[in-house]
Amino acid sequence: MLAGAVQAGSHGDKQDIVDTAVAAGQFETLAAALEAAGLVETLKGEGPFTVFAPTDEAFAALPEGTVESLLEPENIEQLQAVLTYHVVAGKVMAEEAMSLDSATTVQGQDITITTADGTVMINDATVIQADIEASNGVIHVIDSVLLPE
Repeated sequence: MLAGAVQAGSHGDKQDIVDTAVAAGQFETLAAALEAAGLVETLKGEGPFTVFAPTDEAFAALPEGTVESLLEPENIEQLQAVLTYHVVAGKVMAEEAMSLDSATTVQGQDITITTADGTVMINDATVIQADIEASNGVIHVIDSVLLPE
């Protein structure tokens, strides 16, 4: 048996969105940002949620100092706005997302959804992995950070 293949106490149940993202290992910046913004408990809630999750590389591609600035306690509202702009209420699987033109985020603004040649774009971000199911929703991995206007 592979080490770590069984999560203690999971009893075969899927993990919630936060635990699923942390376990994936490519969302350390997102996890730290959720913690700093006080949104961990929200995304561990009942949901369902659809999260467009930027990778660590996506956060690293932001202008120098952006992530550090957002993580400062005095910028918590701005950080919360950026993070909730990556979340849509409900569970929207890729097949359904491909039939939509836009979706309203938890932050309140809409994101644009376009599909070309089987590639789904959220604003200017490309979905690089879709339909990672969690107990309280679904994660779609994106290659850049979405910034609300």
